[in-house]
Amino acid sequence: MLGADSVNLAIAVAESGIIDTAINDLMARSQVMMMSENRGVSTSVKNHLLKWRGTVKKRITRVCETDRFKQELSLYQEVIHWDEAYFFDHIEDVVKKLEWHSAFYVKARKMLNDNKSQHNPMFPHFFCDQWYQHLKTSIKQAQVSELEANKEKVLSDLYHRIETIQEMDGITQEGDEESMGRLWDMASARLKRSDVTHLKGYADFLKKHPKIQEIATQLGRMAGEVDDPSLTTMPDEQLQVVEENTDEVADDIVGIHQSNDLNRMLPNETMFLAHPELEVVFYKHLVDKRLMNYRVKGKSRTVRKVVAQKPEHKSGEIEKGPFILCVDASGSMKGFPEKSVKAMAYALMQIALAENRECFVMLYSTEQITYELTKQDGLQEVADFLSYTFFGGTDLEQALINSMEMLQTERYRNADVLVLSDFIAPTQSKELQKQVDELKSRHYRFHAVCVSKYGNPELTEMFDHCWHYSPSMFERFTKRH
Repeated sequence: MLGADSVNLAIAVAESGIIDTAINDLMARSQVMMMSENRGVSTSVKNHLLKWRGTVKKRITRVCETDRFKQELSLYQEVIHWDEAYFFDHIEDVVKKLEWHSAFYVKARKMLNDNKSQHNPMFPHFFCDQWYQHLKTSIKQAQVSELEANKEKVLSDLYHRIETIQEMDGITQEGDEESMGRLWDMASARLKRSDVTHLKGYADFLKKHPKIQEIATQLGRMAGEVDDPSLTTMPDEQLQVVEENTDEVADDIVGIHQSNDLNRMLPNETMFLAHPELEVVFYKHLVDKRLMNYRVKGKSRTVRKVVAQKPEHKSGEIEKGPFILCVDASGSMKGFPEKSVKAMAYALMQIALAENRECFVMLYSTEQITYELTKQDGLQEVADFLSYTFFGGTDLEQALINSMEMLQTERYRNADVLVLSDFIAPTQSKELQKQVDELKSRHYRFHAVCVSKYGNPELTEMFDHCWHYSPSMFERFTKRH
């Protein structure tokens, strides 16, 4: 071959460390570092950047697929497999092709003119080597440009999510890393000042009326309870040799993280030691376990007790499914009942986040509107739901029919249907009650929260459980501590 193979050139450049350098730069930004000190947010920021690392690597690797490089790389791959004699016979045609789509043309033409009368047998190798270096430099410049553009986008997104998380401080309950991770995903929504005001208003409402939070918590606990031998499983411990991923076995480098391991420290951390005035910064990072380290993964074999699940013919726990909240948005709900059911939905959304469940709201009156509170950009869905004004009549039957249709799909397996209403409505048809009973026999759960003293008792009897919440006027305006 006259030159080096360029097939994996784009991947080699992408893996040369430019992405890790970009991630280090992002982590070093003051606001990102400040939020990374927050337990829960720290994991979300790091996971976000690691996910971005994989995405941006694919993007910058694909720069070679553009017309700018595709034709030149193909031509280069062809030329390096020529012998010297064939090279001198056809190189003129190659240089002419480069004139239209390569910045290497000027240098290639000069090299060819300087060597015309010599026919040096080493010239083809020198020519291809210079061409390869040009391709490598051009691809790296294009990848760096693509990386910088993507870095600015992800930095803007990080700042936005951090700002949203800061605004949510005190609005949502503090959860574990998983629930914080889902809240971080939802924080990509672009909330207006009025949206944040609505969220804070209902967070305060929940604090003043703890009974609502208590009902939501009870419902969350009941969600996994069922008496079904075919669905119930019980733990069974067994000794097995298992392979486990561990950070102690350095099989592969999978990313970066903050630690105090000097053996796996990134080289750029030693820059602090080059200046006496910055040396104290290095040792502070060492003591605080904030040195940037390579994250490694490997597998080790250990004998341990493994808990397997086996069928047990008695009551137990099953996997919890989504919440489907049917919220009565009729005119009779205006005022305190409207605030109560919105606060209940907000409390259940937080439980869904903590338990890694989905939460859907179906507003029903003369029309039906559906919100998915726990999806990506879900905070915007939450804000839209909380700002919706209740009006119109009541159509509970259609809401239940739509809910039952949802239960037939795999996505809503083991779902809990909760109707939040004043239940000031006529008794539903026997056919509808029969359909509800049939689904209840298959261990789907139907619950209700009645926010009025005047609800139709025949309506609430069709549910597995019904909570009543209708405090007196004195209780409504008395702040709970």
